[in-house]
Amino acid sequence: MSHENLTLAAQTGVEEIVVRYPGADLSQLDEVNARIESYGMRLGVVEGNLPIENIKLGRDDGTEMAEMKKLVRHLGEIGVPIICYNFMAGTDWIRTSVDSLERGGAKVTAFDINDLHSAHIPGRPPFRESLEPGAKRDQLWTNLEAFLTEIIPVAEDAGVVLAMHPDDPPLPELLGNDRVMHCVDGFERLVELVPSPSNAIAFCQGTFSEMGIDIPAAIRQLGGHIAYVHFRDVIGTAESFVETWQDTGQTDMVEAMRAYREVGFDGPIRPDHVPQLIGEDDGEPGYTMLGRLFAYGYMRGLMDATVVEA
Repeated sequence: MSHENLTLAAQTGVEEIVVRYPGADLSQLDEVNARIESYGMRLGVVEGNLPIENIKLGRDDGTEMAEMKKLVRHLGEIGVPIICYNFMAGTDWIRTSVDSLERGGAKVTAFDINDLHSAHIPGRPPFRESLEPGAKRDQLWTNLEAFLTEIIPVAEDAGVVLAMHPDDPPLPELLGNDRVMHCVDGFERLVELVPSPSNAIAFCQGTFSEMGIDIPAAIRQLGGHIAYVHFRDVIGTAESFVETWQDTGQTDMVEAMRAYREVGFDGPIRPDHVPQLIGEDDGEPGYTMLGRLFAYGYMRGLMDATVVEA
């Protein structure tokens, strides 16, 4: 979070900032929160790098659960309302390319299941099959229910929401591990496991689009359970897709924004995995600033265009 990027965010009307979990030393979140506030914005979401890998596999000795409870309570104390997490065992989101070309030669990330074992993304280890029997679907559901049963009461007390991100890509199995958050039915089951306003959904539009579903219809179906949105898009399917600009993908983004209005969504919404523009080759693919600036303006225009007159 450079001074330049925070200034640009504030100048373009951004209200909240998303940060990754910094680790067990939560004083770092206090420092980040204070810095963000000094630019007239607030820390709204913590996502990524969360200590739940053993929880997913049912191997936690209590250490990860204790760390998650500590995080939830601390976020409640400093007024950060959302944790975005996923339940992908053995990996996080996966791409097989970071330099596919989009409009004007902008670089975007992409995934093709046929390239999975030959792909190498700089800064990340090669993808490989699990070296031991992988996560099984029934056990993942059991582990998820146990996690939510214990953490959601803590989240309710703290005033914090846990928002589940879909599997990315949304495949029922990948690298020897089953997955459970790869379809809309999975999210309906999720919110029924432990019914609570603190047990919610991170609606990542690009990932849901890869499922081959109607995005506005899915927004209306999941409705009030959506607490957080990744406003991104793709072209393709779960087996093979490329990221796109917000205005060049396969989703009707105007209807998507209108659907959020209709269901009463008023949570944080952000671009994700944006194109990498000229001059940004040293940045982290998908997370460079110029593509975000385009996305912020596009999103704000759609928000204004879909206001429902009283």
